[in-house]
Amino acid sequence: MSTDKRLDDFLKNIDEIADIIQGLNSTDESCWKNAFLKADKRLSLLKDEGDTEGARTRVNRTCINTSPSRMIPPHCVSKKSDVSQDSFLRELEKDAKQRAERRKENEALANALKDLGNEVYAKGDYATAVQRYTEGLEKLKDMQVLYTNRAQAYINLERHRDAITDCEWALRCNKKCIKAYVHMGRAYMELKNYEEARRCYAKILQLEPSKEKLVKDYLEKVISREKKQNQEQKASEEHETGKESAVAVAHLIQKLSREDQVALYYSGGIKILVGLVRDCTGQTLFRMKNGFNIIGDNKVINRSLDTALEDPVHKDLFLSVLTLWKAVCDGNEENQCLLIAHPNLKSQILPGLSANDPDLQTETLALLSVYSSTERGKSLLLQHMDTSRLMKILLEYVRLKDVRAIDGMNILYNLTLDERFKIHLRTSFCSALLSCFTDVLKKIKMANKEAFPRYVSVFGNLVEDTDIRRLMAASVECWDSFLVMVDECRTQEESRDILPPVLGLMLNLSLESNKAIQEHAVDITSRCMQLMQSRDGVVVTRSVGLLSRVLPQCTMSVQHAAQGGIVKKLIKMLKAGGQRTSLYAVKALALCVKENAEARKDVVKYDKKFNKLLELLSCEDEIIVGNSALCLGYCFEVPGAASSLLQSNILNLLLSHAKEDTKKTAVQQNAAIALGKLCTAENRFIIQLRELHGIEILNSCMKSIK
Repeated sequence: MSTDKRLDDFLKNIDEIADIIQGLNSTDESCWKNAFLKADKRLSLLKDEGDTEGARTRVNRTCINTSPSRMIPPHCVSKKSDVSQDSFLRELEKDAKQRAERRKENEALANALKDLGNEVYAKGDYATAVQRYTEGLEKLKDMQVLYTNRAQAYINLERHRDAITDCEWALRCNKKCIKAYVHMGRAYMELKNYEEARRCYAKILQLEPSKEKLVKDYLEKVISREKKQNQEQKASEEHETGKESAVAVAHLIQKLSREDQVALYYSGGIKILVGLVRDCTGQTLFRMKNGFNIIGDNKVINRSLDTALEDPVHKDLFLSVLTLWKAVCDGNEENQCLLIAHPNLKSQILPGLSANDPDLQTETLALLSVYSSTERGKSLLLQHMDTSRLMKILLEYVRLKDVRAIDGMNILYNLTLDERFKIHLRTSFCSALLSCFTDVLKKIKMANKEAFPRYVSVFGNLVEDTDIRRLMAASVECWDSFLVMVDECRTQEESRDILPPVLGLMLNLSLESNKAIQEHAVDITSRCMQLMQSRDGVVVTRSVGLLSRVLPQCTMSVQHAAQGGIVKKLIKMLKAGGQRTSLYAVKALALCVKENAEARKDVVKYDKKFNKLLELLSCEDEIIVGNSALCLGYCFEVPGAASSLLQSNILNLLLSHAKEDTKKTAVQQNAAIALGKLCTAENRFIIQLRELHGIEILNSCMKSIK
């Protein structure tokens, strides 16, 4: 019998015996009888097997046994069948307990061997790990984790067929084993059976839909590996058939492998090579012919960076190398991976950016742009580069007056879209980067006006991370810089285009509540009120939005705003319309009337008969509705305000929002409070309220709010 068949039988026997024992222990009589019959049948089969495997002597079962005591052990003899059954059950239970004890011992040994295997695996000793996992399986043949662990070790030993076999056995133990499909997919990928690899990974998604991102990453690896194979196959065919460009690439790389030439020799050869590696075949042949190591390890070429700023010949060589790296990596992820992982090559990128030479900086930026434009490229930069230092260098580019500023900000913008990049920057954000940002804000005249909006957007992406936003919002220096920059932009016509992104960043930071914002609240309020006079709709909307978030953090800022005529401006904005502007404006208005009696009088003055607020009560946005109801509730405290609404539908509107089916409790509560204040201020509304059964609605509303 094969090993596979024996393990199958073993696992089947375990399952059957477990079912029998469970049935015999059941309190249900039908389950017990069914289990008893199965056990009786199984013992009969075992007896038959024993007879067959013995001396092959069969008993004539048609004959009556005249001497039963000679064949049956004395302790098994019973006068009644029920006693015989009891004896059988006791033997069966005894056997089950013995088997359970032996299995428990074997499990302990198998787990110990698994742990030993894991220890040596972690050290890279995969052969010994395989041995330990195998010893564990000898103790316990149905231990799933031993199969998957051994499969992983086999993959590292490049024994991919053995790994697949182990994964199949793991799936026999547990058909939903995700690790088995993971390792099997990898093994098939290494064997270049990409279709089977895809099938394995698709099975994971079928079993666990929540693993979508994991499966996507695995499938991308399969696609990348298959793409690489096809590229190399095509490149090999073109080289073998003698295609001129393919042969030229191989010949040039061979020439450049000589290490006894002058810098000018390598510079000329690399420039010719750049023209030959701009297509996929050229890029692939460069990789296949070991181009990265040949050029990357060349001592003359490596020294070119150190002397590039002093020697025009070495500068030309270094520029040629940077141009070559861009050419071989553009659109080729496999080459990108090899370049960034090469210690000599990646070490030249940051110095190239820092070099005080426009040409070197331009070529280095072009290379980085290739990486930052794809998800795989960004991942490689995060894995192999000092991201904090990279960002600090690129942030300084905003001061440059040419296209380098724009290119540098675009690279940073793409990187900050990646969540992993933000995580990398959390620990170094305050010390390394915040001072760069605030310094540029204070000296806005020195910044590149075209690149600055993207510069601010970089920080806008970063503050989407809660930790970074909290750090930045708590910086007093940051808010000081914002105020300086806003003043600069208001007075300088040419700087006004950069106001919208800065206000957007301030709006995002104001989501936080902290001491720094509270200390600057009055100054921020003053600037926002000035900016509300702007003709730029974006500036106005963001200014009002900033006000709506700053006012709740400081009572003094509310008083300052009310005294400065904020109500008139807000009413004017509400009448002008606009969903986002209205949302911010009515929230700011509600904050003012809540804290300031003069603000309530101003609402009555500038919104006669509350026409605009009544209109907002019919809005679909519940935040607008809730704040409008809050405004009205406080304004009803103004003498005569409620009486002006006797001919309006205010009662019906507020009642509709006070009903229990309102989605937001805050809306329901504000509407109920406004109703109460309305009826208190004007008794004639109480009669209408009773006619509309409003008292019952209010009582129900108050109970639900509690």
